[in-house]
Order: sequence, then structure tokens, then C-alpha cells
Amino acid sequence: MLNRFIRATFDVTRKTASQSAAWAVFARDTVSGFITTAHHTVLVLGIIAIAALGIMFVKPEIADQLKELSPFAEASADEVTDEETPPTATALDMPAQSITKAAVAGNAQASVATEDTVGNTRQQQWVTSWLSKRYRVASDATNMLVSAAYMTAKEIKLDPLLILSVMAIESGFNPFAESPVGAQGLMQVMSKVHHDKFEDLGGVKAALNPVANIRVGSLILKDYVTRGGSVEAGLKLYVGAGASDSDSGYGAKVLAEYRRLKEVAMGKKVPVFSTSASSGTLKPHQERKAEAAGESAALEGKTEPLAKADQFAAL
Repeated sequence: MLNRFIRATFDVTRKTASQSAAWAVFARDTVSGFITTAHHTVLVLGIIAIAALGIMFVKPEIADQLKELSPFAEASADEVTDEETPPTATALDMPAQSITKAAVAGNAQASVATEDTVGNTRQQQWVTSWLSKRYRVASDATNMLVSAAYMTAKEIKLDPLLILSVMAIESGFNPFAESPVGAQGLMQVMSKVHHDKFEDLGGVKAALNPVANIRVGSLILKDYVTRGGSVEAGLKLYVGAGASDSDSGYGAKVLAEYRRLKEVAMGKKVPVFSTSASSGTLKPHQERKAEAAGESAALEGKTEPLAKADQFAAL
């Protein structure tokens, strides 16, 4: 009897120990499986995040679309005040006192701007890349200049590619270029003649400010296109050859560059380098003004350079 009791007790003890060991193994396997699953989940999420960042780096427009879908986007936009507007945008948004309502109406007819050209991000990227390679300017700097040209063009309703073409021929995208007779900056503006247009932008010293120079030069170009009645005539006035029979090929060079930029903006493959690339140290506008300055010295009783005289006459 005693032996049976001892044997039963031993069997119960053994079964209890066996069940405890089974539960311990089950608990250990469960925890291990959970940790392994969590590890794999984090690893997959990390890979997805890296892939998403890579895609947004290649295509920034996707990030903008995701921002628009965010419920916090509208709230943050409403909190932005006029005082928080970046300095560049403020300079570009300043009203030009020299443009009258009649001039604006006439300029709208003479403008060659189109809705599909202005503000198209992909076109801007193509144009920026092409100009950066053609004129050997850093990509970031070229992007800033192209963006400023597009913003100004959208505001004053002028084709940004025409503005960029003038900048290319005038200065080769050198914001600190200066001609022998004082034409300055990207668009070679005669700051002493057009000093009134720089008053709201910081004075004539702003002529070497890329954003200010693009804005003033674009306003002058648009005004001349309106007065001349065509882009060709406007370019002739812009180069200071309004009273001459020829502009020494300046207009043809600008329009040739304009046609190339239009093809680039359409996604076509355009050779970066050609025989007409602006690689010299003296640009076409500077050549014309230097030539005009030399001619003026030969005229009896005239000491004012013809380039300046032409611009005064056009005002």
C-alpha cells in the first residue's frame, strides 16, 4: 500500500515537472518568435523608408504631393504671415512704378510667354541642367538664376526663356560682369541710366544683385519690346542700337539661343557646345557698347557714348 502511494506521488510530481518544462519551452519559443518577428518588421520598414527617401531624392515632386496630402499642410499655410515672406520673394514681388496700365496692356500683346512654359518644374530642371553645362556655372547657382528668371517672367508676363537668352548673350551668366561703359550684371543694365528702377531694390548698388538685375533688366526688355512692336525691335533697342541700321547681329544671337532653349524645354536633346557658345570674355552687348563708345569719340562735339544716348532716347 505504501509503495503504491509513493509511486503515485512520484508520478504526479513527474507529470507536474513535465508540464512546467513544457510551459517554459512554450513561453520561451513565443517570446523568441515575437522578438524575431519584430526584428524582421523593423528591418523591412527601414528598407522601405530608405527606398522612399531615394525615390523622393530622384523625384522631388513626389515629396510635394505627399505634403499636399498631409492634414497639417493647410494649417501651417494659414499660419504664414506677410512678415515671414523670404527676402527673395519680396524683392521679386515689388511693384514697378515705371510700368503704366497702358504699357502693361501693350506688353501683354508683345509678350511671347505661354502658360505651359512658365512655372513648369520639369522644364526648369532641363533648362537649368543645359545652361549649367553650356556656360560652366555651378548647378545650384544656375538653378537660382533660372528660378529667379521664371518667377520674374511669371509676374510680368514675359517668356522666361527670352530672359535667359538675353542673360546668356549679355553676360554668360556672370552676375558681376561689367562693360567698358558701365553696363552691369547678368542682363548688362545701364544702372546710371535706369537708376530710378533700382530705387525700390536698394539703389544702383543692387545692379550686381542677381535677383534685382534680372527684374530690372526684364522690365526694360519688356518695355522695349512693347515700344518696338516686336521682339526683334525690342532687342535692337535693348542693345543700344535703336538709332542704327544694324545691331551687329545681337538680335540674331539672342533669338538663336532662345530657339535652343525652347527645344531644351520641350525635352529635346540639344548639343551643349556649339560655335556660337558665349565663351569669350567680352560679350556681344559689351562689344556693341564698346564700339559705340569708340564711335562717339570720333563725332564732332559729342562725348556721350552712343549706347547711353540710345538708351536715353528710348526712355
